[in-house]
Amino acid sequence: MKTLSFLALTALLTFAAEPGGKPYMNEIRIERHKAVPMRDGVSLFADVYRPAAEGRYPTILVRTPYGLQRDGIHETMIKFAQRGYSVVVTDNRGRYESGGNWDPFRFEAADGYDCIEWAAKQNFSNGKVAMQGGSYLGHVQWAAASQQPPSLVAMFPALASTNLYANWITHGGAFRLSFNYGWGVVRMPNRIMLPQYWHTEAYTPEELKYENILRHLPLGTGDLKSAGSEVKHYRDWLAHPSYDAYWKSISDEERMDKMKVPAEVSGGWFDIFLAGTINGYTMMKQKAATESARKHSRMIIGPWGHGPTQKYGDVDFGKDAMIDQFDEELRFFDFHVKGLKNGLDNNMPVKLFYMGVNKWRTEADWPIPNTNFRELYLTAKSPANSVRGGGTLSFDKPSAAATDQYKYDPQNPVMTLGGNNCCGTPTLAGPKDQRPIEQREDVLVYTGDFLKDPITIAGPVKMKLSAATDGPDTDWMVKLIDVYPNGFSMPIAEGILRARFRNGLDKPELLTPNTTYEFTVDMAGTANTFLPGHRIRIDITSSNFPQFDRNPNTGEPLATATKTRVAQQTIHLGGPKPSHIILPVVSNP
Repeated sequence: MKTLSFLALTALLTFAAEPGGKPYMNEIRIERHKAVPMRDGVSLFADVYRPAAEGRYPTILVRTPYGLQRDGIHETMIKFAQRGYSVVVTDNRGRYESGGNWDPFRFEAADGYDCIEWAAKQNFSNGKVAMQGGSYLGHVQWAAASQQPPSLVAMFPALASTNLYANWITHGGAFRLSFNYGWGVVRMPNRIMLPQYWHTEAYTPEELKYENILRHLPLGTGDLKSAGSEVKHYRDWLAHPSYDAYWKSISDEERMDKMKVPAEVSGGWFDIFLAGTINGYTMMKQKAATESARKHSRMIIGPWGHGPTQKYGDVDFGKDAMIDQFDEELRFFDFHVKGLKNGLDNNMPVKLFYMGVNKWRTEADWPIPNTNFRELYLTAKSPANSVRGGGTLSFDKPSAAATDQYKYDPQNPVMTLGGNNCCGTPTLAGPKDQRPIEQREDVLVYTGDFLKDPITIAGPVKMKLSAATDGPDTDWMVKLIDVYPNGFSMPIAEGILRARFRNGLDKPELLTPNTTYEFTVDMAGTANTFLPGHRIRIDITSSNFPQFDRNPNTGEPLATATKTRVAQQTIHLGGPKPSHIILPVVSNP
C-alpha cells in the first residue's frame, strides 16, 4: 500500500466549524490501490482519502468508470476528507486497475452493494456510508441503493439517468446516436477511456470524420468503422430497440419502491439526463420504501448542460446561475450522515432556476402545487413551413380543421443545433439560436403574438400532436422556443417520439400509413419566464441528427436497416383532436 500525506495548513485558512468549535480542516492522507473484493471473486481497486488522525469517520463512496486518478477528482475528495469524511473512490469493474470485464450498467447494482458494505467495515469508517458523483457516477448510486445495502444512509446522484433505456440510450424510443456512439464506441469500448479523435480532424481520414461516420448504415456495424472490432455492449443496445426485459432488468425506475435512503438530485435544463433528474425526484417522493426517503429527497435544476456553468450555448445566465455543487453536497451529507442540525429540513425541497428572469426560486414540489396546465394550440394563416410561413399559436381552441405538410428525407436530415446533448459527442448543445434550421421547409414553425404581459412556466411539458405519415414509422421532433425581441430563437424544452412507440416504450407497433394518430411527445420539463415583447414558438420536424439516429421511415429494425424512404408528413390543426402543447403556467417570480 502506498500512502501520501498532505498538510492542510489550517493556521492560514479560515473555515466554518462544527458544533463545539472543531475546525473542518484536517490534515489528510491518501491510501492507494486498496483491493475491494466482490461476491464473485473479482477485485476492484480503490483510493481512500481520510483525515490523518486515527478514528472512524462517516464515509462517502464514489464509483467511477473514468479512472480514479482522473484530473479534477482529487480536489473534491480532499475537501470532503478535510471536513471529517473518509472517502473511498473505486474504479468500476473492468475499468483501469479493477478486475473483471467492462459491460456498462450490468454489474453496478451488485458491485455497488458490495463496495458500500466493504467500506462500512473498514477501520476508517463509522459504518455510515453515503454515495456521491454525477453522470455514470450518479447512475451507480441508484443501482446500488435499489439493493438496500444496510450501511447506506444517503446519496447525491447528479446529472444521472434513472431509466437507462428511456432517459439515456433513447428519448421517446429514438436512439441517441451521437452520444451512444461517442461514449460507447469511441471513448469507452474497453478498459480505459480513449481520446475523442474528432478533436484532431486535420489528422482524421475523411471517412472517419464524425459527421460522416454517423451516417453509416446499418447502425449495427458502425462500431467497425471506428473501433475496428465489435463493441459488444453497443451491439446489445441496438439489438434491444424497445424497453424489453434486457433494459427493465437494470432500470432503476423499476426498483424505486426499494429505495430506503434520501436522495438529492441535481441537473440542468439542457442536460442529456434531465428526465432522469426529474424522475429521480418525483419517483422517490411517490414510491420510496421509507418515509424518510420520501420526505427528505430533494432536487436542484439550473440552466446548465452536463454540469453547473454560467454561460451555456449562446446565453449567459448571469453570475447567480452558478452554484457550488460541493457546498450543496456537503450540507446534505452533514445533515443525513453526520446528523448536524444545519437547517436543511427547514428549506423547501425543490430549487429551480427560472430562465428569462434568471432567478432561483424554491418550490414545495414538482409539479409545482397549483400549476395551471394550459393548452396552446397550433394554428396557421398559411402553411407553416419554415419561419417564413404563416404558423401561429393560440390559447383559444381553433374552430376550423386544417393541415400542414412537409416531406422528411432521411438523406437530408435537420441537423442538431443545441438542445439536451452531452459529452462524448461533438454536436452542439444548450440554448443555441434556432434560426438557421428554421429556414428549412421541412421544419414547421408556429409563433405566437408579442406578449404584453409575462408568462412563466415551470414543470413538465408535453406535446399532443395529431398527425399522420404515409409509411409504417417515422419520428416527431418538437421544440419549445422563447423568441426574443431581436429574433434570437432560444430553445427551452425539446422532445422526440419514434412513432412506433406511441402506445408505450415497451409496446412497439408500426403505423397504418396515412392514418391519423394522436402522439404524445414528452418534452421533460423547464422553467422559463416569457417576458413582454417576447413570443412563444413551437418547431416541429422529423429529425435531429446526429443527436438522434435518422428514422428511415421503413419500419425496419434499428440495427439492420439499410434503406431509407422519403416520408410525407401531415399535421392536423383544429378538428376533433387539435394539435397543442401543454404548458405548466405558474405565478411569476
